[in-house]
Amino acid sequence: MKKHFGCPVQATSNLLAGKWKVLIVWHLSFGQRRFAEIRDLLPGVSEKVLTAQLRDLERDGVIRRIARGVVPPRVDYMLSDAGEELVPVMEAMCNWGTKHLGVEPNLPRAARAGRTGSSRGLREERLGNRS
Repeated sequence: MKKHFGCPVQATSNLLAGKWKVLIVWHLSFGQRRFAEIRDLLPGVSEKVLTAQLRDLERDGVIRRIARGVVPPRVDYMLSDAGEELVPVMEAMCNWGTKHLGVEPNLPRAARAGRTGSSRGLREERLGNRS
């Protein structure tokens, strides 16, 4: 674990440090996903880096990996209870960034209510639910 100097805010920030971790947690906040679904939602991520970041998040208790004993093998990822607790923190950071930095969100929380798990739902989520 990176140095946090006894500061819980720094420790939490360190937990999410990594190019794709915030987006992984955000996408999983909409529901359980398979590896390929996560990869497809993160254009430019390599499978090696995605695997490493998913393992880090699992080790840190943010996500759960669910391996199903079927053929072909099926592995799903979902937020743990601790990961779910990060979502309001990330929403607050999103609101702050919009207000103070002028960065408009492209994956708003409103998309969660409409998520059906279908490819249409995934497409709407990727587009920030811009119907």
